[in-house]
Amino acid sequence: MANHQSAKKRIRQSETRNTNNKYYAKTMRNAVKSLRLTTDKEAAATLYPKVVTMIDKLAKKNVIHKNKASNLKANLAKHINTLA
Repeated sequence: MANHQSAKKRIRQSETRNTNNKYYAKTMRNAVKSLRLTTDKEAAATLYPKVVTMIDKLAKKNVIHKNKASNLKANLAKHINTLA
C-alpha cells in the first residue's frame, strides 16, 4: 500500500479515470452495436455522425487507439452504404 500522500492521490485518480474510461468505452460499444443492427438507411445515416463524434473523442483521450477508431468508422460507413 502507498505511504506517500501523492501516491495515494495517484491511486484515487487512476481509479476514477479507469471507471470513467470503462463507462465511455462501453457506451461507445453499445452505440456501435445499435448502429450495426439498424436496417433503415435513413436512421443509420442520422445516427452515424453522433457515433463518429463519440469514437473520435475517445480516440483523442486515448481510451481507444486511433487506428481502432479509424477502422470502426470505416466499417460503419461501409455498413451504411450497403443498406438498401
